[in-house]
Amino acid sequence: MDWEGDLTHVNVFTVDRGSSAYRPFQLFHLAEVLLLFLNQIFWHDGVFWETPATWRKNDMPLPAVVLLSGGLDSATTAAIAKSEGFDLCALTIDYGQRHRFELEAARRVAKMLDVVRHEVLRIDLGAFGASALTAAIEVPKDRGDEEMGHGIPVTYVPARNTVMLSMALAFAEAVGAADIFIGVNAVDYSGYPDCRPEFIEAFERTANLATKAGVEGTLKFVVHAPLIRLTKAEIIRRGTELGVDYGLTHSCYDPGADGLSCGHCDACRLRLRGFAEAGQRDPIAYR
Repeated sequence: MDWEGDLTHVNVFTVDRGSSAYRPFQLFHLAEVLLLFLNQIFWHDGVFWETPATWRKNDMPLPAVVLLSGGLDSATTAAIAKSEGFDLCALTIDYGQRHRFELEAARRVAKMLDVVRHEVLRIDLGAFGASALTAAIEVPKDRGDEEMGHGIPVTYVPARNTVMLSMALAFAEAVGAADIFIGVNAVDYSGYPDCRPEFIEAFERTANLATKAGVEGTLKFVVHAPLIRLTKAEIIRRGTELGVDYGLTHSCYDPGADGLSCGHCDACRLRLRGFAEAGQRDPIAYR
């Protein structure tokens, strides 16, 4: 390491050892040496370079953790985060869903977006059952808008978004990312309670209360839900503007063994309607 000056001879004035000012001078001298030492280790172009909060001052990309399921919404959310200049750390949760197709889609989307890191984490929520997405429960088909708009369907996975955001928070704190992105939507959705704005706001408060980085103030966590008030058509238009290839994504709750979407579950119906309202053709295949 190159040092600017000789730390053993830092001096701005001299004081006679016998004078009453000598001891304060010693303390001043020690403080001056310490500051120079810290400056050489941490200071770069006017900012402390180690701390994530100062990366943007150096025009360095900030890291962000993005929950990436492989679906249309999460792909759009990740593209939005990338368009805002973040380096993406993608997190995919293998929660014990009955098929693997969305996990494969998540890997394709991660590659498309050139994420800097992609973690696939196994957390078996299927062990608890109670959901048509993880247990041997029939997936509802051909539900109308009124039926989809009332009640919580059996495709709800207990506490899934709470678990996923908790894992994303752990990932974010570990990599020094203050920003977490999730593709929840409270407009065209099936009534899930963990897709509502009040849930996202409450989790953000929790994130800053329950972490070392939040308590010590080294990170101020922000949970971004950029799609939360958009219709499915608006989401698709936004993703198209950003160059998202929706042919890489998977939304169906009940695909065939060949991976083809059923076209009749809530997820398929909302997706198909979104593309129709956006004036676009859905690029994926249906049975």
